Amino acid sequence: MGRCAFLFPGQASQYVGMARDLHGRYPSVRELFAQADACLGFSLSGVCFNGPEERLRQTAVTQPAVFVHGAAVWQLVAAAGVIPVAVAGHSLGEYVALVAAGALPLSDALDLVKARGRLMQQAGEERPGAMAAVIGLEDGRVEELCLQVQAEAGGEVVVPANYNAPGQVVVSGSPAGVERLGLLAREAGARKVTLLPVSGAFHSPLMQPAADRLREMLWQAGWQRPSVPVITNVAAAPVAEPDELRRQLVEQITHPVRWTESVQALSRTGVRLALELGPGSVLKGLVRRIDPELEVWSVGTVEELETSLDGIAKQV
Repeated sequence: MGRCAFLFPGQASQYVGMARDLHGRYPSVRELFAQADACLGFSLSGVCFNGPEERLRQTAVTQPAVFVHGAAVWQLVAAAGVIPVAVAGHSLGEYVALVAAGALPLSDALDLVKARGRLMQQAGEERPGAMAAVIGLEDGRVEELCLQVQAEAGGEVVVPANYNAPGQVVVSGSPAGVERLGLLAREAGARKVTLLPVSGAFHSPLMQPAADRLREMLWQAGWQRPSVPVITNVAAAPVAEPDELRRQLVEQITHPVRWTESVQALSRTGVRLALELGPGSVLKGLVRRIDPELEVWSVGTVEELETSLDGIAKQV
């Protein structure tokens, strides 16, 4: 059915009520949430459907929530016979992408995501950090300003964390480092600098303890070569070797998400349609700015699923 890529969103796509309609309609979604509730030791479904929002925003909850929503939609799309020509996920979303590509069993990925969320939350508590979105400066200029802050303020950390789209870079680091970067970015002509509501300095060196602790678990998972290309955050290119995929998932925790380049790599495959599987439509907005010729359909609700499957069927 059709020819499309699968994209999977990451943290910050969550919202109270996510996946509730899918859970009510499809037995496979109910089974997956029951599996997740048992794995996590708390009612993920209850927090996803009913909140409170502060609880859903906790990293140890957010990451499994976004993973399970993405995996639930992927299972439904796959059951309808839609096979991707390539997959990519933004940060946490890379774990669902690896499941969709057949590189990781879903149960192993769920265990890894549970640990990843807990370890990243713990790292944020041990070394408090901050993140901010810088809008309206070129990537290279943001990189220069990060280096300037670190040179001026010994011991402060601030690095690019997400290259989300042209003119949109998220920085991550110590609270003082991110605050100083924001001041310099505004002076340099940034249109907007927005502090993000996160519990740690994700994709920065401050997350190294989480990367170290997750490494052993990644090597114990049941890996296979992916059946379709997986465009990774670290390489922004297709990666097929299981050992390399494992290594990059460790690196991903402390390295930037190269999303702009990842979408450009996807576009070079010739695909012109991508399905964003999971909560929200963040990736759709980013892709529109990176490559307007690559159409993205957001698929996170029953209505969006049915509309997308109808649209793909008409393309055949």
